[in-house]
Amino acid sequence: MTRPSRLDDPEYASFAWKRYWRLMRWMFSVTLVVTVVALGSFWWRNGMVSIHFFIATAGAIIGAIMLTAALMGLVFLSSGSGHDEAIEDPFEEEADRND
Repeated sequence: MTRPSRLDDPEYASFAWKRYWRLMRWMFSVTLVVTVVALGSFWWRNGMVSIHFFIATAGAIIGAIMLTAALMGLVFLSSGSGHDEAIEDPFEEEADRND
């Protein structure tokens, strides 16, 4: 039998999603700073190589960091809300019998 998740409560779900989006906004600002520093470093060392290089590098940095932040944020949301424990574990009975 599945257990209820705290995300089923609309009030708690609203709180949890607001916290997730606050984390994402914070990570986006950090990502922009990291991107500017990296592109500035490339420009300082090599000069203006190609605008396409800078666009591709900025896209790769922003994409990689934001995807990582989004997935880790969802892991924290799921774990912190108890949503992970709300599943039905088919091996739970088997583990009880072996003990």
